[in-house]
Amino acid sequence: MATLNTAHNELFRRGPDEVFATYEELYAHCNQQRQQSTELWKRPGEFSLSHDLTILKGDDGGELSMVDWSFSQLCRMASVSKDTINRLSRKTASRALEETLPSSGKPLQFLKTGEMVRSIHGAAYTRLWNSELLDVVNEFASDFTPPQTAMDGAGSGLYCGEQDMFAFLIDPTGWAEIDGEAFAPGFFVWNSEVGKRSLGIQTFWFQRICQNHIVWDATEVVDFSRKHTANVREGLNEIRSILERLVARRDERRDSFATVMKKAMSERLGNDADEVSKVLSAENIPRGLIGEAMEIASKRGAFTIFALVDALTKVSQRVNYAGDRVELDSKIGQLLALAA
Repeated sequence: MATLNTAHNELFRRGPDEVFATYEELYAHCNQQRQQSTELWKRPGEFSLSHDLTILKGDDGGELSMVDWSFSQLCRMASVSKDTINRLSRKTASRALEETLPSSGKPLQFLKTGEMVRSIHGAAYTRLWNSELLDVVNEFASDFTPPQTAMDGAGSGLYCGEQDMFAFLIDPTGWAEIDGEAFAPGFFVWNSEVGKRSLGIQTFWFQRICQNHIVWDATEVVDFSRKHTANVREGLNEIRSILERLVARRDERRDSFATVMKKAMSERLGNDADEVSKVLSAENIPRGLIGEAMEIASKRGAFTIFALVDALTKVSQRVNYAGDRVELDSKIGQLLALAA
């Protein structure tokens, strides 16, 4: 089984303005950002830089400010190090970029939100909006929710900043049995509208999530990512399929688990106390706990598998050592297999 640190890393790199308390808030933000954004196409000769390198001046007289990311992209297009540009005087740096930017007739793609340029790309880049990815999540995993709030009291697993978006979602009601142990489904999705990272998803079944948003004991981990090229929207179709398979497997396992629980509530472990005691002893349940658990279960009128598992779970909480308690709880949980 794997330990997944992706959400943990996201937690500690995000500022307060990038954190969203609910999925609905994240979606509303991404949708609004899409509605307020426009793609512009300009050839290199159709714009110039201000001497302070913060403004792109179009030949139509319009002016747009650049953020750090779009300025970095402009430097890469000019094949000039951003660090080198920052050591030059502003006037010299502006002239250097104008002389080194591609002079071909191919237009550049500008993503404008308000009067701010968020990104600059060549013609090969294909944008996929964050809200498009979240639409797929809404369609196939609308009942998944963020994990518990992180130890900092703010981290939600739902983030969107200037450069990218990330969402961590789980189904807290989707617990099912895999190889005799309890797991629940979850996934990460991510995207960037400005070329910072790929489109992607990672699905998994987990046993525990700590308050640092580390996912412990993950199994059946599935990864997929796609670059923002011409076929990036085909990646959305793959993500649809991955989520659909995760949800279908959850439903299948949950139904199977429910069937086992229903049977455990009606099926007796034995016809009398002696027979029940022998069965529990054979399952390596400590003799010191059997009598007390049987007394609790008998008050319910029958020695059903569920009644005995529930009684043993209550009794086990008084075991002093955590290691012994974990081992005992594992043995108690395996009794449900008798109803399978």
